[in-house]
Amino acid sequence: MDPRSEVVLRQQDYLNGQVLLINAPNDQLAKNLPSQVPASVWTWNYADHQAFLNVGINSHFSVEFPQASFDQVIIFVPKSKELLNYILHVVTSYLTQGQSVFLVGEKKGGVERAAKQLQQYGKTLKLDSARHCQLWQMIIEKTGQLKPLEHWIKSYSIQVGQDQLEITALPGVFSQDHLDVGTAVLLPYLNQIKSGKIADFGCGAGVISAYLSKLNPNQQIFALDVDAFALRSTELTFQQNGLNLTQLHLQPVTGFADAPKELDTIVSNPPFHQGIQTNYHASEALCQLAKSHLNSSGELWIVANRFLNYPPLIEQSFGQCTVKADQQGFKVLYACAK
Repeated sequence: MDPRSEVVLRQQDYLNGQVLLINAPNDQLAKNLPSQVPASVWTWNYADHQAFLNVGINSHFSVEFPQASFDQVIIFVPKSKELLNYILHVVTSYLTQGQSVFLVGEKKGGVERAAKQLQQYGKTLKLDSARHCQLWQMIIEKTGQLKPLEHWIKSYSIQVGQDQLEITALPGVFSQDHLDVGTAVLLPYLNQIKSGKIADFGCGAGVISAYLSKLNPNQQIFALDVDAFALRSTELTFQQNGLNLTQLHLQPVTGFADAPKELDTIVSNPPFHQGIQTNYHASEALCQLAKSHLNSSGELWIVANRFLNYPPLIEQSFGQCTVKADQQGFKVLYACAK
């Protein structure tokens, strides 16, 4: 069991009534709590959501607070400070004064910094420090009116050749307030992509999907991501730029294996972080499985850090891998399913 969950179980006497676990790790915490403390999960990670459902845990996959009544919430500290601000605002908009909010996280994950974010809503108390984690309690003293999701958007403009796009991103989404270098290196090559059925794996704020739509409004674009905030951000980016929403297919995935088949092109700035951890599983699976999701002449376009050894994985599947660019620490990799 995750050490953060172990710390929660150590202090389970503080829990009572309907409890909502927010951003909980994929483990059995909800089933190990006392029977008089029924627990549900609110997660924006689709892989975790499916895992919870598979073992009979009540799980909500959304960017918004579940439409149900809860007596207490336990927040597992997210990587993003802005995302925690959003969660705390939402929680204190739904709960009432006197109710408890618990915050748990790893010391290396910034739990002490996160605990300071509680203070604007009520009195805080550190309940436990164990397993390199901390558990805090906050009794709500201040509640507020729920602000719309759009209040939490950050926007920025990007220029690619003659095309300009306004990118809109919600808290916690990769490169929320600026264009990352890898995607900037990849974008000028996307005008080489033929029209057809295209998957943007790890769509983030929708930069790649939106630019593909701008280049060709007839393309069918499947925006794939594990993160509900990313999928909603991509939709908001399309709306912000007046792009054709009928060509956009938003699809939550547990990994690349969930991607559509018979694609003409797969484009990706693949993720290799999960929370504060480095995790190459999703991007390596993309390199290994991409060909089986492509048509006979389908193409794979990837941008990746120069130090990541993706070309051999791609070559094993496709028989070849071409380096289209090598600049600013990133490589644009190309392969064709022949």
